[in-house]
Amino acid sequence: MFNGWLSKNKVTAVAIASPLTGEAVPLTEVPDEAFAGKYMGDGVAIKPGEGKLVAPFDGVIAHLIDSMHAVIIEHASGLQLLVHIGINTVALQGKGFKAFVASGDKVATGQTLIEFDPELIQAEGYPLITPVVIANQEITERLEYDYKTVVAGEPALLQAVLKK
Repeated sequence: MFNGWLSKNKVTAVAIASPLTGEAVPLTEVPDEAFAGKYMGDGVAIKPGEGKLVAPFDGVIAHLIDSMHAVIIEHASGLQLLVHIGINTVALQGKGFKAFVASGDKVATGQTLIEFDPELIQAEGYPLITPVVIANQEITERLEYDYKTVVAGEPALLQAVLKK
């Protein structure tokens, strides 16, 4: 009866909860020009305080990278959020990462997506700072965010105002 009641054109903003516990900081602090220069999309970075990544909104796993260091989650509005745990962590080839979801899975806000070992990542020489960016920024009018201490699953990390 209500199937399709949330039409993609009726959603005007998407509230994005924090996918990690830690400190939200500007993307310019990421030691990778692709993220720091916002070439991968606008957003924030989080310096994780623990090794657990959760769903920032109800949606679908659009893509889980094979090495489990990054995931793209899609909201019903079509908005896609990329969360990339650490920098250059693809080189770990999955070492220190455990995924609890697969591409195509439906997820709920706060659901655990990936657990990772922060100590191992840092011991291997990789920065732990984690970019959280809008992958398809062309559908957004603007992005609102605040740099602060964040808790995984709690609201108000980002607010994406969508184009009409």
